[in-house]
Amino acid sequence: MSHLPLRLYLASQSPRRRELLKQLNVNFDMLPLRAAPGRADVEEIPLPEETASAFVERMAKEKARCGWKRVQERGLPRQPVLGADTDVELDGIILGKPASRRQAEEILGRLSGRDHWVHTAVAVMFNERLEFRLSSSKVIFAPLSAADIGAYLASGEALDKAGAYAIQGRAGRFVQRIEGSYSGIMGLPLYETAELLRLFGFSS
Repeated sequence: MSHLPLRLYLASQSPRRRELLKQLNVNFDMLPLRAAPGRADVEEIPLPEETASAFVERMAKEKARCGWKRVQERGLPRQPVLGADTDVELDGIILGKPASRRQAEEILGRLSGRDHWVHTAVAVMFNERLEFRLSSSKVIFAPLSAADIGAYLASGEALDKAGAYAIQGRAGRFVQRIEGSYSGIMGLPLYETAELLRLFGFSS
C-alpha cells in the first residue's frame, strides 16, 4: 500500500488559484488547459438564458472533466483534478473579462457606486466521481471618479480579470464592503475547496 501523500491536479493557469491552493497545504501539479485561439479545451460562453451561477458551475465541471480526460489520454498518474471558474454578475448580467482597455473602462464605470455578485464554482473529478461547490459573494464598490478608473487602467491590472478588477490588487481600495468569501472573490473559495477535497480523502 502506498504511503505517498495525496496529490491533486489544478486545471488552471491562474497564479491566484495556485497561491490560494497552497494555503490548504495540498500537494498539487499544474494541468493547464489549452487556451490558444481555435484550440480552447473549454468554450467559456454562456448559454442563452443561463444564469451567472449556473454558468460558473458548468464551466468548473467542464474544466474538471476536461482535465480528467487529459490525465487519461496522456497516461498521467491518476489523481483528482480540480477545475474552477469565476464570474461577476451585475443586474443579472454576466460581466466577463474585458477584451480591451475601453471595455474595462466601461465595466468599471458600471460597477461604480453599485453592489454586484462574484460567483466562483469549484469542481473535483476522480474516476467517475464529480463533486462541486459554489461560492457567491456580494461586493459593494464606492463611487469611482474618471481619475480613479483611469489610474487603475494605467496599472494594467484590469485586463484578463472577470469584472475588470482584482480585489487583492489595487482595486481593493474601491471596495467598501463584501458579504461572503474573500478567497472566493479572488477565484478559489478556501472553505468550499477544503470541504470538497475532504470528500476525496484529503486531510484538512
